[in-house]
Amino acid sequence: MRRPVQRVLKAPFLRSIRLNEKRATDRDSFPFSIPAIAADSFRIDFTTPVTIFVGPNGSGKSTILEAIAGLCGFGRFGGNKNYQSAEHSDDVLSKYLIPSWMPKIGRGFFTRSETFNAFIDQLDEFAKGSGPDLYAAYGGKSLTERSHGEAYLQVFENRIGQEGIYVLDEPEAALSPSRQIDFLRLLRRSEKTGLCQFIIATHSPVLMAYPGATLLHLTDSGVVERPFELTDHFRVLREFYADPKGFMEAVFCDLD
Repeated sequence: MRRPVQRVLKAPFLRSIRLNEKRATDRDSFPFSIPAIAADSFRIDFTTPVTIFVGPNGSGKSTILEAIAGLCGFGRFGGNKNYQSAEHSDDVLSKYLIPSWMPKIGRGFFTRSETFNAFIDQLDEFAKGSGPDLYAAYGGKSLTERSHGEAYLQVFENRIGQEGIYVLDEPEAALSPSRQIDFLRLLRRSEKTGLCQFIIATHSPVLMAYPGATLLHLTDSGVVERPFELTDHFRVLREFYADPKGFMEAVFCDLD
């Protein structure tokens, strides 16, 4: 008798999130006051292994990513389930979201650009109790002994690649343009395994251009899918590179 073939489901594992309309009754308070979330029937579908959120500051990118990380059970400063803090999380959105998983994944990693130093400090505190072997997953030594950019890339290189969901808030924050290219190559190698789902928020047109990614723009009318060439980030940089001198003259024309 032949054994049934076990099918391995590939990314994306988190298929969608939607707002629980029955629980989110106070739509005038944060985070429901954010226009992209306040739109009728807030829902996001994840149809590709790599999903990228773009939008101006305050558009809700970090709020949504923190909520997704909360649904995965990741630590508030970053990391995975092993890096939970005793402090309460700033995330207030995840408890109002209904996720759809296939299958449910609790493995992966979360990085927040503004709390990355706090994550490194937390890692050092854990190492005091468990010993330096904890650093083996991060290149063999404390991340505080590296530059900010080197530490960031070391986390990516040593934590990304195994089956899981990776929630990355502005990974370009500490990366030079050449390091962003290194990050893209790492992203491609991991995606090709079929075992990794990436949900990323970024201001970098270099990352936005990642082939095959779903690019979701957070607007006052809701979440809209559009190509990176139509983002303000790309338009501004295109104008700058086309004529740097003229661009600067236009920026300061009313001040000089």
